Amino acid sequence: MNDSRTIVVVGSLNADLTVRTPRLPQGGETVPGSPLSVQPGGKSSNQAVAAALLGASVHLVGAVGSDANGRMLVDAVKRTGVDVTHVMTPPEAITGTAVIIVDDHAENVIVISAGANGELRPDHVPSELVREAGVVCLALEVPLPTVTFSAVTAAASGAEVILNLSPYQPVPRELLEATSLVILNEHELAQLTGGSADDDDWERARAVLADMSVTRAVVTLGAAGCVVIEEDEITRLPAPKITAVDTTGSGDAFTGALAAGLASGMDLVASARFGGEAGAYAATGQGAQTSYATSDELCAWTSTHPG
Repeated sequence: MNDSRTIVVVGSLNADLTVRTPRLPQGGETVPGSPLSVQPGGKSSNQAVAAALLGASVHLVGAVGSDANGRMLVDAVKRTGVDVTHVMTPPEAITGTAVIIVDDHAENVIVISAGANGELRPDHVPSELVREAGVVCLALEVPLPTVTFSAVTAAASGAEVILNLSPYQPVPRELLEATSLVILNEHELAQLTGGSADDDDWERARAVLADMSVTRAVVTLGAAGCVVIEEDEITRLPAPKITAVDTTGSGDAFTGALAAGLASGMDLVASARFGGEAGAYAATGQGAQTSYATSDELCAWTSTHPG
């Protein structure tokens, strides 16, 4: 039987290697940067931490190397209350990394080296844990067969399967059919549907997604908020007004908070609103997991930062 309150996140853990610069360099250009910061990250790890800090019961399934970064990542996630029993260490693998450059306008560029994340296979995923979850969160920083296996296994038992279609790549129909909610930004939506990132035709997007077996989606729009697409309704939600410091990991905070909302019994629109608040809060601090809010912090903050 599913435990509707339990979230299982299957995916990546990365060490975020971050340098701040006045502006992002052009091709072939060298610019001065700040001292290198090494912080816990990875899309799935971030989402797990965001949900746990907001009070959800969360299990993380992933892989790290037997190196200092791997130990740092597991310890950081564990401190937030996430169960890390199923974070494995493949032989001779090194921990995944994300090299991040952030400029003074809070814009960033990110390059990922998969490392141990690329070693996470379907047979590493604990089927019973996934089958018993209420919500299963997936992203695309681990091998696609592992993501698809997790989704199909979870869907067969009635779990809510959330697929964050990032970093974008074409995915099999089988994965989309097993997914109950897709989260993607406007550029990923354009890549998936063949439209334009500037296209504001949400009815068309809904029709194209439905043809792909996607009947529920949330499209994140950065400072403009998000759009919730359901079979019978399209809802536009504004974002809280903030001055962004660093948007690294803000999308993961959004997804983790949305998952926590669904696990707590909120409907999709309320969960997306909750996600927008968590993502905006994260953008006001530096780094990914280090900028995420607890329930008390987010409650106090949203009282002074309405959407």
